Amino acid sequence: MLRYLPFLLIIALTIYAFIDCLNTPEEEVKHLPKVIWVIIILLFSIVGPVVWLAAGKKRTLAGGGFGGGAGRARRGQWVAPDDNPEFLRSLRDEQDGKDKN
Repeated sequence: MLRYLPFLLIIALTIYAFIDCLNTPEEEVKHLPKVIWVIIILLFSIVGPVVWLAAGKKRTLAGGGFGGGAGRARRGQWVAPDDNPEFLRSLRDEQDGKDKN
């Protein structure tokens, strides 16, 4: 069973990189067009997926890293409802409307 493990890992890496490439918006793809990246991933079984994961896509840290919450300051990202001032304001406005009736 262990002799099949390297082949399974290569196949899993290729499938992951392929799906990641297909799901990446065109404006986030670096260096080459998306179609060329797909061909590279599929033709070069080990090198293609590794190069895609290393250099093919603009990557950002989800939590902002150690920058002191820099990720939270960005606009356009999803915010939990209890941290979203617009949502809290809409709840207050809704409550005020019920109180007046």
